[in-house]
Amino acid sequence: MALAFNSVIPQTRSVSTSSWRLGSPSQTQFPTTCLIRPKRKFFHGGTVCSSAAKTDSSLSDVECDSVLYHHLSCLYLFKAWSEFARNVSGEWDGFGADFSKEGNPIELPESVVPEAYREWEVKVFDWQTQCPTLAQPEEPVLVCKSIKLLPTVGCEADAATRYSIDERNVGGPVNNVSSFAYQPSGCYVAVWPIEEKGSHKLLELEHCLINPQDRESRMRIIQVVRLENEKIVLQGIRVFVEQWYGPFRNGDQLGGCAIRDSAFASTAALKASDVVGVWEGSNSVASFDGSQVDFLQQLKAGSVIKLIRDERDIVLLPKQLWCSVKECEDGVTCCEAGWLLNQGHVISSKCTFSSKATLKASLLVLVRFTRLAFVCLLFFCKIIALDSKESGPLILNTSLAAQFRNLAQFSIFSL
Repeated sequence: MALAFNSVIPQTRSVSTSSWRLGSPSQTQFPTTCLIRPKRKFFHGGTVCSSAAKTDSSLSDVECDSVLYHHLSCLYLFKAWSEFARNVSGEWDGFGADFSKEGNPIELPESVVPEAYREWEVKVFDWQTQCPTLAQPEEPVLVCKSIKLLPTVGCEADAATRYSIDERNVGGPVNNVSSFAYQPSGCYVAVWPIEEKGSHKLLELEHCLINPQDRESRMRIIQVVRLENEKIVLQGIRVFVEQWYGPFRNGDQLGGCAIRDSAFASTAALKASDVVGVWEGSNSVASFDGSQVDFLQQLKAGSVIKLIRDERDIVLLPKQLWCSVKECEDGVTCCEAGWLLNQGHVISSKCTFSSKATLKASLLVLVRFTRLAFVCLLFFCKIIALDSKESGPLILNTSLAAQFRNLAQFSIFSL
């Protein structure tokens, strides 16, 4: 379905490093009269948006305001998704690696490692990866492929062979996601039900975090969790370090030796002291009711919050990343993933499952309080407001919702 608005402003990926504030779209001017021309509908999060209004010229002020408010709400949803589609679509190439629940890198199967590496007794932990992604700007539909390439020696990477392809869909007739929350910036959080292994159900919680200073750089942290005796238990972690290489080409063009990043799994992990402590920032929240209709939501701006992050259950990862799955108060389980951008600034995603199956995901812009040693004095790092910096989605399958009960809500943080 096509729906075009001239007020949608194109956005460039590159962001100046001189300021943390992202560029804001220009102000859109809306007419004060009621719109009476029927428009095509835009489906979003179970809401059917249409600008069709009564053609009766005797509309009351209340009716006119209601019609205009509805139209502007639909325009806002369309504009947010359209911007997200532009920022998330394209060829994302890089490296990926699997980690144990303790954060230890897992070696690739010996059968895929080139003989030269085995002869040199070189351990290989990283896959070279592609993630071609295409989101339709006119409707909430997204397709992405996670492609693993067989390891090669030197610049043979230009002729790498595909080892596996995992294609996933958001929306459309073959929707695979149970919940999806997104920010216009390209950040998102998704909950993917995956094939059951044994007696426990498995979920993948995918946290896609965009660097606010470099829109062509992102991290995807995937927590594989199992539902065990009404508890959520971390089973494993996957990390993808990716760069944007151009418009969507369905993976036909490989970055090869031009890839700006390198293998990372065996590099030094983040230090716990860099992320524990007191943080403050604004958050955005999306909530879900576990239905198939309401699986897609935009993260909406919330209040400024403070939080204290301790070392308990934190899994420290390379590339300044971390994640955790921990039980909090009142039987709540918090699943968090984050990226330390620099000292005092992080972007993180937090998904909270309550004992009643409440999934909460919100995006926060966090700035850390710095505490002076042995002095009862706190000083604030300047809080940087990131315009339209939202993130991803969390989702609960209908069958899973039945086990968890009713509510699903999302929460992502960004600093």
